[in-house]
Amino acid sequence: AVDEWTLKKTKATHTHTMSIVLLGGTCPADNELCVKLEKTATKIQSWWRGNMVRRTLLHATLRALVIQCWWRSLQAKMLEQRRCLALRLYTHQEWAVVKVQAHVRMWQARRRFLETRQAARVIQTHWRWHTSQTRGLIRGRYEVGASRLALDIEILMD
Repeated sequence: AVDEWTLKKTKATHTHTMSIVLLGGTCPADNELCVKLEKTATKIQSWWRGNMVRRTLLHATLRALVIQCWWRSLQAKMLEQRRCLALRLYTHQEWAVVKVQAHVRMWQARRRFLETRQAARVIQTHWRWHTSQTRGLIRGRYEVGASRLALDIEILMD
C-alpha cells in the first residue's frame, strides 16, 4: 500500500509539473505525466483551433449565402423589369399597328363611299334626264312677226 506521505509528494509533484506546463515552461522529457499533459494540451488546442476554423467558415458561408440571396433577388427584379418593359413595348407596337389599320380601313371606306356617291349622282342625273325625255311629248311652234313673237307650246303627258 502507498503511504500518505508518498501520495502527498506525488500529488505535489503533479501539481508542480502542471503549473510548469500551464505557465509555458518546459517539461522534463522523462516525466510521463508531463508528456501526457502536453499531448492533452495539444489535443485541446487542436480541438479549439478546429472549432474556431469551423466557426469562421460557417460565418463566411452564411455571409456568402446572404450576398448570393441578395444578388439573386436583384437579378430577379431586373429580369422582371425587363419583362415589363418588353411587354409595354409590345403593347405599344400592337396599338400602333391597330391604329394604322383603323386609319387605312377608314380611308378605304371613305374612298368607297365617295366613289359610290359619285356613281349614284351619275345614275340619278341620267335617270332624271331619261325620265324627263320619256315622260311626255312636247310639241311647239313659233312665229316671228314684225312686232311680236308668237309661241305655241303643247305638252302631252302619257
